[in-house]
Amino acid sequence: MFSLSNDLSSSDGLSDSSGFLRSSRFSSSTGFSSSNKWINNHAYSAFKEVDLHCETNNNDHHTSQISVNQLIVRRGQPFNITLKMAKPFNPDSDQLTMKVVTGKYPSEERGTMSRFGVPDKVELSPCAIAVWKAELQKNSLPETGMLALTITPPAHAPVGEYKLSAGLKAEENELAELFVLFNPWCSEDWVFLPNEAERQEYVMNQHGIIYKGSDQYIHGLSWDFGQFEEDMVQICLKLLDLSRKHKRDPADDVSARCNPIYVGRVVTNMVNKEDANDGVLVGNWSDDYSRGFPPTHWSGSYDILKQWYTTSFKRVSYGQCWVFAGIMCSVMRLLGIPCRVVTNFQSAHDSNANLTIDKYYGDFLVRPKETDERVWNFHVWVEGWMRRPDLAEDGRYDGWQALDGTPQELSENVFCCGPTPVSAILKGDVHLKYDVLFVSAEVNADVVSWLVKRDGSKVEMFSDTKSVGQHISTKAVGSNERVDITNTYKHTEGSAMERAVFRYALSKLDINNTKPTDGNAAPQLIIKFEEESTPVNGQDVKMKLVLRNEGSSARTLSIGVSVQAMTYTGRLKENIKNEVIEKELLPGNDLTIPIQVPYSSYSKQMVSCQTMNISALITDIQNNQIYVADDRVVLKDPPISLTVPDEARVDQKMTFKVDFKNPVNETLTGCTLTVSGTGLVQSEEIIKVPDLMSYNTLSMKFSLFPYKSGEKTLLVDFDCASFRDIKASCTVNVKP
Repeated sequence: MFSLSNDLSSSDGLSDSSGFLRSSRFSSSTGFSSSNKWINNHAYSAFKEVDLHCETNNNDHHTSQISVNQLIVRRGQPFNITLKMAKPFNPDSDQLTMKVVTGKYPSEERGTMSRFGVPDKVELSPCAIAVWKAELQKNSLPETGMLALTITPPAHAPVGEYKLSAGLKAEENELAELFVLFNPWCSEDWVFLPNEAERQEYVMNQHGIIYKGSDQYIHGLSWDFGQFEEDMVQICLKLLDLSRKHKRDPADDVSARCNPIYVGRVVTNMVNKEDANDGVLVGNWSDDYSRGFPPTHWSGSYDILKQWYTTSFKRVSYGQCWVFAGIMCSVMRLLGIPCRVVTNFQSAHDSNANLTIDKYYGDFLVRPKETDERVWNFHVWVEGWMRRPDLAEDGRYDGWQALDGTPQELSENVFCCGPTPVSAILKGDVHLKYDVLFVSAEVNADVVSWLVKRDGSKVEMFSDTKSVGQHISTKAVGSNERVDITNTYKHTEGSAMERAVFRYALSKLDINNTKPTDGNAAPQLIIKFEEESTPVNGQDVKMKLVLRNEGSSARTLSIGVSVQAMTYTGRLKENIKNEVIEKELLPGNDLTIPIQVPYSSYSKQMVSCQTMNISALITDIQNNQIYVADDRVVLKDPPISLTVPDEARVDQKMTFKVDFKNPVNETLTGCTLTVSGTGLVQSEEIIKVPDLMSYNTLSMKFSLFPYKSGEKTLLVDFDCASFRDIKASCTVNVKP
């Protein structure tokens, strides 16, 4: 039970209040109540009882965190059952025939049915694939009818839910239901990952960090994957069953689930709700989230997947790229495909498939012209680990594959992306499947800036070959450190090898303009933006524009500065500030222009945005030359404090405290606190709290009852009308 008692106070001496919230303690509602099952009660039945040894098998198969009451095994690895017969069994004269089936249309030819037995003399279809094996263990007592059996699913068996049955002579009985998952511990499985520390991180770890912000303002968001929570096996398999591929040809779809390439591609389509599919989450990049939660609300995957599952697969609202990636990572890890979340900063969205982003400025406006092609502050996808024998037999494209669940562009007429071999991106092999060209542009497109004149004509100003694809990041193995993996996607920016790969990639494209630009001559006017202090939401933003004249003559400059609110996808929203000044800049000198943006001038515009786009358009009046520069400033959230005990115990009360100070001279309204964390809280709890007066502090104490042992992550989210979804997290060490 998650009962919450809270103690609300503030610095002006508000009285305390308390309340209670309800949540059920963890219990498994699926599977057999024990690993023993009576077969039937017929007096003449050949089979009496089966013991699935669920706890032992699941421990051996690294699935005990999912359940110890239901048999969940990994392919390519043996498991043990004990079958009690009604009569003695003679291996020399009796034939025990076993059968497993998955899907509604099982067949040996498709690998969705297998007949096998003891002894190994069962007649198979000549076209049978994915054949299971059974062996009689030495500790069996066939003379008493007690058969200890070792059963091995092949390493290329389709993943999914199976029914296991046994037959003797003319009698056949269903023994059990079991689930089969991919096996990164098995060298014959296409998802085999040889390093144990990496398997623990990329398959078993239920918590992670997703990186957001921008290339200059990187911050980590704690994310709760929760892949081993209640019903997650059923949820993830149902997600596959509702795919368009399954609906079109269920027999072929279930058979194809032997292939992690296929499964990964299906999951990229099903985590999003597009194309009238039954996908999980609706993307929304507007400011209207009135029919659901804003994407920033979420701190984990399980609450989203559980809501989808328990509401008869009704779409959940709303998500953006990091939420899609978090959900996809949860599903992939549950299925047994090693998976990690990856963030690309300065991520290009190339809708023209030409490895180029066109950026437009107006000579009469500082604000750039809007286009479908933009450079996002960041974009988040996942990488799944698998072999790619469909591309090369020598393994050159094996390993990490980019998969993107965010609906951006169509791939084979549906919204999905990948699996894209990261090694193919590094080599420039943009002609390969799947979607290598699109992901290559995300990490290494050139950006060409154009000046749009009043008559509509365009003049190319310069080409930026270096800014796209910065600090590609993922969480480190075994720690919460950030690891930069940019060098796995491309060679050092600006190097001869990086430019050579870019030219090679262009040569593979069927476009007229295949001549890449390799940058421009160094300008005589150097432009840069500098911070005077760390930009924090709720405080005045103080920047400065610094110009340096590296020419030999004085310049009279018309300097236009514009500040706009911007979404993380690079879409400009409301204007915050504009100013134009004229200054003279002597040769070899610097000119500093202060840029101050008071909180009062941006507070309303920045509620749904965290990024300020500061643009400078500078005209050299004598020489009629135009220079442009942009800087994206990501505002840091006001601080929120979360205090937890050094350790806690399962089913025992644990108290923690949340503190947040209102940083502005206005009352914060519509305040809520959301508490979540798998192993600690059964489902997220949203608590309404009173309005918070200016500069006052909100302090709340909560009590919960952990239901799983181990290292868990507690997450809290403070939300109000002025500051959206300010988050904090702490690790809690829960003892049994």
